[in-house]
Amino acid sequence: MTLVASPTEITTSATDLVLAIECVVVLAGLRRTPAGDSWRIGLWSWVFGLLAFVSFLGAAAHGLEMSDALRAAIWRPLYLSLGLLVGLFLVGAFYDWQGRVVAVRLVPWSIGLGIMFYGLTEVFDGQFIIFIIYEAAAMTSAWVIYSFLAATHRLPGAGVVAAAIFLNLVAAGIQASSMSLTILVPFDHNGLFHVVQMVGVASLGLGLRMGMEPDTRREASGPGGPANGGQPIRSETNRPSSAAGPRR
Repeated sequence: MTLVASPTEITTSATDLVLAIECVVVLAGLRRTPAGDSWRIGLWSWVFGLLAFVSFLGAAAHGLEMSDALRAAIWRPLYLSLGLLVGLFLVGAFYDWQGRVVAVRLVPWSIGLGIMFYGLTEVFDGQFIIFIIYEAAAMTSAWVIYSFLAATHRLPGAGVVAAAIFLNLVAAGIQASSMSLTILVPFDHNGLFHVVQMVGVASLGLGLRMGMEPDTRREASGPGGPANGGQPIRSETNRPSSAAGPRR
């Protein structure tokens, strides 16, 4: 296959590819986190893994010459993966707010929501605005959750995650516009969308790692756990010794 002739499609493809690589790096970093709940790490690994997969497919669809039939075939798993990752993102937000028990119960619903979104894209002939609306609704909900967690100091890194979500919403607004810009090379709204997303993904990965606290805080996964206002359970290793005084 050869590259497309459009300069903006080339930059869109290139930024998609960089975004995919970034997601793989963030995913690997999360999985190497020495502390933190394995279920939470696994959930966010799925989110970043699906986003990497979507970005790789997008790089091919935007950057390579191919038949219309093949391009349409690529967009189908891409849309399905987008639907699933947005639903799982919302599950991750509920995990940090309400705990593991609630999050586990929401997983089947999030998968169903993703499949329903995919069905809508089929009905409306793959219109990307359907994803923008779906993503905006889910991401706004997640932003409210993480803003609350940050304001109440319930989760380290929640403010960074909230900022990352805000950047993602800004990116979605850019994608839905007709914005274009030339910075050495020409970018259309899709390429600019990816550039802002890259910053958001890096911020999200940082915020999640900041929230990967050791052992028992994440063990309190039920509705009565610390995410719901209960007191965190401390391990002996986290208690300040009387000789040294409280650590700062």
